[in-house]
Amino acid sequence: MNIQPIIKKDGPIVIAGPCSAESEQQVMDTAKALAKQNIDLFRAGIWKPRTRPNSFEGVGTIGLKWLKQVKQETGLKTTTEVAKTMHVFEALKYGVDVLWLGARTTVNPFAVQEVADALKGVDIPVLVKNPINPDLKLWMGAIERIYNAGITRIGVIHRGFSFFGDSNYRNVPRWQIPIDLKSQFPDIQIICDNSHICGRRDTLQAVAQKAFDLNFDGVMTEVHPNPDEAWSDAKQQITPDRFQELMNAIVLRQTSTDSAAFHNSMEHLRSEINELDSELWDLLGRRMAVADRIGTYKRDNNIAILQEHRWQEILGAALGKAGKTGLSEDFITNVYKAIHQESIDRQESVMNAS
Repeated sequence: MNIQPIIKKDGPIVIAGPCSAESEQQVMDTAKALAKQNIDLFRAGIWKPRTRPNSFEGVGTIGLKWLKQVKQETGLKTTTEVAKTMHVFEALKYGVDVLWLGARTTVNPFAVQEVADALKGVDIPVLVKNPINPDLKLWMGAIERIYNAGITRIGVIHRGFSFFGDSNYRNVPRWQIPIDLKSQFPDIQIICDNSHICGRRDTLQAVAQKAFDLNFDGVMTEVHPNPDEAWSDAKQQITPDRFQELMNAIVLRQTSTDSAAFHNSMEHLRSEINELDSELWDLLGRRMAVADRIGTYKRDNNIAILQEHRWQEILGAALGKAGKTGLSEDFITNVYKAIHQESIDRQESVMNAS
């Protein structure tokens, strides 16, 4: 695939604007403030897919007139979300510069294909948000559908993934998924939507910094002149002044260095990592061999594979060592869950062997 950048620049791509276009005044006040910060794209939701009916679902086509006015009066390029054919045609008619597919669209191949069909013969950059659920193949499939429609300027937006249970995030980032996506599409630009990951203002800067530490290409942040009065997603929006402070505080990392001392040190440390990895895989292999033997005893004695009390005992013991090892409880839990699942799978294979 010959994927081209949505924007060609050396520095970070900066996308900002309100979650939703609410009024001409609100849109223009935000755009004029952000124009002074030289952002790359002014974002505003025109159609808002909401979780439940009777919520504010966007002002509709009239908001596109305000985006056109933004271009005329500030020179900023504009971007908005599209989810069906009508959205595409209306956005193009009013001169929107970049389109994006939202998470609720990406999760539905039929909806993505409808947008892709509407884009055939059009030369416009398209951003694809990750699907709501952590499904890499769905995300890849959406990119491929847009590409097959003839669009080559494609980027992605990492906005986190839905999660059942308690979390510090509105949408859990699961950073490894966009990293894996980048390995499949090395040339694709990745934008971090820190607003939807965080769901609140106080963690926006930390998430944006982590994205840049991971060599993401840019950030998309929701900015509103009066965030507390916003008609949607009020808790995660910030003022233009606060956004400028956030961006000024970001530290941009180098992707490489010519320092011989750095490369020598990295070579030594990576060699050490390789040795430890070899030992780790050897230990895991030996552990699974023991699990196979346990599966044999359970089979011969007609005992169920899952022994919940034993699983809780193992996990509890591991978590008890979290402080001593310097590893987080989340990391230990995730690792042991993976080990436990592999052990179950192997025991099941042993027990059901003909």
